[in-house]
Amino acid sequence: MKLQLDNSCPLNLDATLCCGQIFRWHRQDKWWYGIFKNTPFKMRQIADRVEFENVDTSFLAYYLGLGDNLPKIYRQIGKEANIRKAIKQCAGLRIVHQDPWECLISYICATYKNIPAIERMLNNLCKSLGEPIPFEGKKFYTFPTLEALARTRTSDLKKCGLGYRAKYISETAKKILETGINFDQMKQEDYGALKKELLLLPGVGPKVADCVMLFSLEKTEAFPIDVWVRRVLLKYYSDHFPVKFVRNIISKNSLTTAEYNRLNSFGRSYFGEYAGYAQQYLYHYERTKTMKNA
Repeated sequence: MKLQLDNSCPLNLDATLCCGQIFRWHRQDKWWYGIFKNTPFKMRQIADRVEFENVDTSFLAYYLGLGDNLPKIYRQIGKEANIRKAIKQCAGLRIVHQDPWECLISYICATYKNIPAIERMLNNLCKSLGEPIPFEGKKFYTFPTLEALARTRTSDLKKCGLGYRAKYISETAKKILETGINFDQMKQEDYGALKKELLLLPGVGPKVADCVMLFSLEKTEAFPIDVWVRRVLLKYYSDHFPVKFVRNIISKNSLTTAEYNRLNSFGRSYFGEYAGYAQQYLYHYERTKTMKNA
């Protein structure tokens, strides 16, 4: 099947799938292969069209965030030269609409880990506790269900390479199972209320909460702060903060909650309702540029 794009709907599929927002896609023979819940599928971009198999057009358009008006978003977040450079370099990068349950567990796993390590952990977890589904001669695995993770012993989760995160994942699964959290209802809540709710879950700090809100709960104003984004803010936007504050966070590896909240609040107020897009563009731009120069 094919999905035709036009100038009002730009897409850079490669940047979208390899920019660090999602972890279970892999590329083979010019096709991207992945799975959403129980459905494996593949897709590739050729110029201004997307070719895909095993899903329908409406799902693909939603999943890839094609309903987000990128030209409008660029106008709103393109406040100065640095973000405009990132937009030019990464044009067409979109926020994927991930499954909230998988996104939540993925970002608890992602704490203090690089992307290859996160991918290994999640692949181990899915092979161990997910269900195998064949597609085009390949074996894909569903993400472990809430019930599967809730009943699995922490010691067995650690065998997937999760380390101390195994305890948090087990406790979060059990808590959600007990309380009956509804992710669809969460999407209707405002940013502040939703963040407070997510922070009650074991293993969920401010960054994990912001990632889950941005990448799966449709809160485009969320502005996650990781090592790369902190570096970007200090490099390009330090004049928006007191000198003492900048010196203090430069001198250490991690942020206090208060420091995180200050950087996060700046990002959301400065870039507005699409701050999450600005964050992702700045993150991917800076990370890609650094890797090229290494």
